[in-house]
Amino acid sequence: MGSDKIKQGVDTTPHRALLRAVGLKDEDFTKPFIGVANSYNNIIPGHIHLQQLCQEVIAGIKDAGGVPFVWGVPGICDGIAMFVEMRHSLPSRENIADNIEMMVLSHSLDGWVGITNCDKITPAMLMAIGRLNLPSLLFTGGPMRSGGSNGKRLDLVSCFEAVGQFRANKISAEELAIIEKQSCPGPGSCAGMFTANTMACLTEALGLSLSGCATMLAENPSRRELAYLSGKRAVEMVRGNIRPHKLITEKSFLNAIRVDMALGGSTNSVLHLPAVAREFGFDLEPESFDQISRQISTLCSIRPAGDHFMEDLDRAGGVAAVLNRLEDSLQSSITVDGMDITEIAGLATVRDPTVIRPKTNPFFPQGGIAILKGNLAHRSVVKQSAVAADMLAHRGPARVFLKEEDLLVAIEQRTLQEGDVVVLPYMGPAGAPGMPEMLTPTAAIMGAGYKKVALITDGRFSGGTRGACIGHVEPEAFLGGAIGAVQDGDIIHIDIEARKIELELSDQVIKNRLEKRQIPSREVTPMLARYRESILARTSENM
Repeated sequence: MGSDKIKQGVDTTPHRALLRAVGLKDEDFTKPFIGVANSYNNIIPGHIHLQQLCQEVIAGIKDAGGVPFVWGVPGICDGIAMFVEMRHSLPSRENIADNIEMMVLSHSLDGWVGITNCDKITPAMLMAIGRLNLPSLLFTGGPMRSGGSNGKRLDLVSCFEAVGQFRANKISAEELAIIEKQSCPGPGSCAGMFTANTMACLTEALGLSLSGCATMLAENPSRRELAYLSGKRAVEMVRGNIRPHKLITEKSFLNAIRVDMALGGSTNSVLHLPAVAREFGFDLEPESFDQISRQISTLCSIRPAGDHFMEDLDRAGGVAAVLNRLEDSLQSSITVDGMDITEIAGLATVRDPTVIRPKTNPFFPQGGIAILKGNLAHRSVVKQSAVAADMLAHRGPARVFLKEEDLLVAIEQRTLQEGDVVVLPYMGPAGAPGMPEMLTPTAAIMGAGYKKVALITDGRFSGGTRGACIGHVEPEAFLGGAIGAVQDGDIIHIDIEARKIELELSDQVIKNRLEKRQIPSREVTPMLARYRESILARTSENM
């Protein structure tokens, strides 16, 4: 075991002295040292219950004969940071992965469990699993139950869209207040197939959490047992020298994408899965999502795409039931359960075919995500399963906004017109910097009742975004991408089925405009400045 270097020998006598100061006894120096990266805090609803579940993980580690060592991992609630200051959210992913690397390696731990639940925390921990290649698994904290008002089920996106409804005089201040108070009824990651729950489902599909972990509600008493078993399993993996690189192959990632397409998951999976794959040594291109999307239909219609919630998916059989639907498309891959993913699929059953439809009757004929290309973007991403049929193709004039606030004013004052194509440039990783999510304006557009407005940005969207919203435009405006050349009135043509996104200008006009562009000045903190520098350095390396 890796911890033997500090458990044995004269030279590490001082090390053992320090460990005795935190309570270790003679017998503990023969046991596996298991780290517990606990992202509990009392700010994020998805994490407020993790401290209790952490105690169950600790108990599982102890009962299996290990020694648990716990530390705190930071977490940002994207919903709270949204629109106010969320440029730190995506950079926090790298920060968390680094945090785990520092703690695990500095203290010679033999394995570790990540206790997580929300947006950047889960992909960060997956990245750390791939980077460290020590026996490890994740325990995700589970989704929130839906809220409710007057017989209508609600979630966080209901609240975001209610703001647009209020500003459009569609609901009263009293109705808005009721929605605010009833949308988020308790602990757990927000109740739809948003980024947090998407990544939890993909973690289970990858085989890096125990089966059933992704969809079991946060308040389900059975989650305590699952936490206990996760701690116990970490010790078993150390004793068996079961390392992630032995389990996870390129096939594992392709299986995860298949599940993502069937679920209609967040567009942010295109951002996170390739980053995780890189830490495992695989080059997973976003085009893989598009290729698989052409092969796998959308079998679930969970918020924001449809009316189902995570509790419905769990009741229908969870990720295992989705795997069952995809059984003949899956490739053999071993999971931390010790079972092949195809075996898990074969043993599962779909308990509600209205929630997880058969492949012969999908909600959408292709997968949830499409990659669009053209002279406006070498690559961009849209959640096509959440786009109305009459907006899969759209052609209209551009309305350019450099600030979300200005767009919200245009929505409130009704100066935005049906048919417009809203463009938000300089929102990318280097431009913002930090690539903030655009749920506030997209929800405001939907809430205000617009049916024929598209939105394009080099930023990203929340998993809660629905409609003809195209993000992740590459190259971003800050790096000279054509999105920085768009002006009010320019005609933009979007064709999702044809995978096209075109600015109806000649290459020469685009080039001339980019040479004269003025990059908006934005205040940045030292952390954001370093993040921007890392993006610029990475871009230079790839040129």
